[in-house]
Amino acid sequence: MAKKSSTTKTAPARKEQATWGGRFSQGPAELMLRFGESVSFDARLAPFDVAGSKAQAKMLAHVGIISQKECADIVRGLDAVLAEIEAGKFEWNIALEDVHMNIEQALTKRVPAAAKLHTARSRNDQVATDMRLFFKDACAKIFEKLGALMNALLDFAEKNQTVYIPGFTHLQRAQPVSVAHHALAYVEMFSRDRERFAAVFDHANWSPLGSGAIAGTTLPIDREFSAREMDFVDDRGNARVTRNSMDAVSDRDTFVEFAAACALCGVHFSRIAEDLILWNTAEFGFVALPDAFTTGSSLMPQKKNPDSLELLRGKSARLHGNLAALVTMVKGLPLTYNRDLQEDKPPVFDSFDTVMIALDVLRETLAGASMRADRCAAAVADPLLLATDVADYLVRAGVPFREAHHVVGHLVALAEKTGTPLNALPFDAVKTIHPALKPDWVKVFDLKTAMASRERVGMPGPKQVKKQLAAWRRKLA
Repeated sequence: MAKKSSTTKTAPARKEQATWGGRFSQGPAELMLRFGESVSFDARLAPFDVAGSKAQAKMLAHVGIISQKECADIVRGLDAVLAEIEAGKFEWNIALEDVHMNIEQALTKRVPAAAKLHTARSRNDQVATDMRLFFKDACAKIFEKLGALMNALLDFAEKNQTVYIPGFTHLQRAQPVSVAHHALAYVEMFSRDRERFAAVFDHANWSPLGSGAIAGTTLPIDREFSAREMDFVDDRGNARVTRNSMDAVSDRDTFVEFAAACALCGVHFSRIAEDLILWNTAEFGFVALPDAFTTGSSLMPQKKNPDSLELLRGKSARLHGNLAALVTMVKGLPLTYNRDLQEDKPPVFDSFDTVMIALDVLRETLAGASMRADRCAAAVADPLLLATDVADYLVRAGVPFREAHHVVGHLVALAEKTGTPLNALPFDAVKTIHPALKPDWVKVFDLKTAMASRERVGMPGPKQVKKQLAAWRRKLA
């Protein structure tokens, strides 16, 4: 990632200016330079810009527009510029507007032949290429982070296979589930996130280089050659190049798709954060969070606040805002490039940075969290959690489900009216509600039996959970 110097130089506009300067009798105002520059945020594209320029130089030499010696000199010069950038010694100049012109000017000072590098290339297709390279790199990194988080969830699930809690609907106690089954639900979500980032990677994997500003070039370039140099290839190694020059330079679908994938990933880490926040309250008391990812109160010494999780919820909103900004920016733009599109980068850069650190924080928080088995056992002992199992008992006795549902409703009402736990109702009272209720009806309330009865695919039975854990471990290996 490129490092910016602590001070940004503003050179006289006519001396060092972007390539369009020849048309104008005077340079832009200093205010316009500050308003229009993008190098303050697109400097991070330097590695990708250098990669694209190397491919451009090699392609120009391949088709005979520049010599092999000129190409070699340009490539060496690009390596030297990038090394200076990565060492934090490069001085960025806002008079040159962006990362592309800063690198080109620095390169040309070292290698005069670099003046030919921009042949058959526009900053329009150059930035489109840089960003596609960025998206491929970003998606690969997030994909890896998601895999690490999924493994942390599997570790958490494996440790808590025999810890049961109430599952909730409408935030009301519903049915018992294992903590492992609950954690595996999030493994499923983050797996879908990985699929989405893999799809964005695939959509970004098309080279726009050679599209020019709008209509390509009359020069005899070889787009497939430069595409292969940058690894824009399919599974068979065939070059992938964009098929319409106007679309190639104005398309921002990949930006939106990337931001959308980040936003939905944010929804998922926000949801698990909310579960853990609830479980951490004194009212639930299901989980103990690690000190390293919680904070105290400046006033109340007894407090231990789940700040890492609350911040994850907040960061999720930020990701949604970035997506909204991109969609709103693009929706009314005519073809092809418009300067509005300079503002496409800050939202995706921010989304990338936010998702990367958020996934790390969630993974580490989970690694240090421990379930409080005693509190979980007390909560899951509520016999009302197995009310549906009573209905199933009646169905097995031949009672239609709708009728069985009403019967259990009467049992619950009787338990509430008499202040008696559902499984402790006297059988003399129970048998008057429905003849299908026999003395063995109370066996339904054995938690182990109830969980062992849920061994179909996708259910929280112990064998199913073990099978899912093993399957995910194989998949993520």
